[in-house]
Amino acid sequence: MATQQINAPVLERSKVKPPKQYKVILLNDDYTTMEFVVEVLQVYFAKTTEQAMQIMLKVHHEGAAVCGLYSKDIAETKVNQVVAYATQHGHPLKCHMEEN
Repeated sequence: MATQQINAPVLERSKVKPPKQYKVILLNDDYTTMEFVVEVLQVYFAKTTEQAMQIMLKVHHEGAAVCGLYSKDIAETKVNQVVAYATQHGHPLKCHMEEN
């Protein structure tokens, strides 16, 4: 059986851009304990104790610190989880996201 070769046009693949990244940022307040902030960083951002302490101190001294970079959906989820967890435990801890 003879094979027939078809000269179909080759479709170019469009270049897919990586998703935009968003910074998740914790904000300082006068009521949330340092221990609670460390716990949040370990539970929701998978930080080691050392990393969590460094970020917590940055929040404490500078007023805010980045916890991580994520795609939009993941960043939104992390912000919602942190705010809900803080509220459940009676802390006014604020968390938001910004486009990187």
